[in-house]
Amino acid sequence: MTSNPPEFPQMSRQSPAHGWPQNPKSKIDGFGIQPPLDDITREFQPQLRKFAVEVMRPIGQRLDRLPADQIIAEGSEFWTFHKRYQELGVELSMLAQMEPEARANLFCVLLEELGYGDGGLAISVAAGMLPTYVSMLFGNQFLMERFPETELGCWGITEPDHGSDSIDPQGMVRHPGAKYGRPNTVARFYKDKIILNGQKSAWVSNGTCAKHCILYCAADFGDGPSVEGGCVLVIPLDLPGISRGKPLEKLGQRGDPQGEIFFNDVEVSLDYVLAGPEDYLRAVYCIHSEANALMGAIWTGAARSAYHLAHAYAHERKQGGVPIFNHQLVAYKLFHMFRSVEAASSLTRRVVHYNMTSDVPALQAAMCAKTLGTQTAFEVSSEALGIFGGNGLTHEYPMEKIMRDSRASLIEDGTNDVLAIKGGYYLMDPDLL
Repeated sequence: MTSNPPEFPQMSRQSPAHGWPQNPKSKIDGFGIQPPLDDITREFQPQLRKFAVEVMRPIGQRLDRLPADQIIAEGSEFWTFHKRYQELGVELSMLAQMEPEARANLFCVLLEELGYGDGGLAISVAAGMLPTYVSMLFGNQFLMERFPETELGCWGITEPDHGSDSIDPQGMVRHPGAKYGRPNTVARFYKDKIILNGQKSAWVSNGTCAKHCILYCAADFGDGPSVEGGCVLVIPLDLPGISRGKPLEKLGQRGDPQGEIFFNDVEVSLDYVLAGPEDYLRAVYCIHSEANALMGAIWTGAARSAYHLAHAYAHERKQGGVPIFNHQLVAYKLFHMFRSVEAASSLTRRVVHYNMTSDVPALQAAMCAKTLGTQTAFEVSSEALGIFGGNGLTHEYPMEKIMRDSRASLIEDGTNDVLAIKGGYYLMDPDLL
């Protein structure tokens, strides 16, 4: 016995789904799931990706194989890279003139794409612009003009005896009863000058080769050095009494030349003060908010790079007679890598948008971007290396380098563990206690 097939309602031709294929599938492009961008950012992003893949990545891989002192030597491709970056025409003055929403978009896209190319070189660029950028945020025209972004800068805050606690002058995460201890760098103030003595640690990005430095240190007005009431200076690094340590040999981010800076009775004009004791906590909060946000964007870009490399390899590599993408576990892993990258990108852009449109940026939000972006980069690059199998361990493929670079990101600009504790305290509402 047969029956007539059931009649189903016809989809309206006005329905958005009417034009879909019968078996729908959306193909996501190389820039991932991102909201609509303004015209400038949308046009600039493909140029940045091309620069990241064709310029940054190969230069970064070659620098990674060099001894640290050769990376910054005259004629090194490190300098070639920075020259090529300047030719892109990304200027802080241009960013400053944009509306906050558009500036947030371009800021994130720029740093994500630089991280996509090479994490260490991206950090070198970001650290290099901090002296000018923070001077701009504080409205100091003299320092902005004295230290243009076309010259490589650095940020000197970490010290031999003070790592992540350098960004916690309030002592929020300090053990009960503990004190900061003796600072390693002190600015002694006189009526018409400052005398600097001490050193910054080997972790100063661009410290071995920068032209100038935004220096965070203890201040002494005659009654002993104070960290809580410290100071911020932006100074040239060719002053008498300044010397540098050897470039640091390290596991990852070798394209970011790090090293010590020493100060021996260095005389500085008061004109170079960006923030005195009354503004020191503001200055720490400001640069920390900016640095954590840019870290989130850079390492999200590195995570996306690792995911894309693994995604392409899974289509090419065959095991069991088929591309390994056909194996369930590989598809499963790639899905979670994709999910993680998109989550980190979405959070970072949301944080930067919020902070650039708020009266006071949320440092705890910037800490979220930094911890999620860096953790995602390390986890995704580790999974990507696994998809490459034994090939991932070799220098022939970029996976082991991305994983090494990403591991370092969990420590720099405040270890993620310390940031989580301090960020947790920033979430505390005193009115509810």
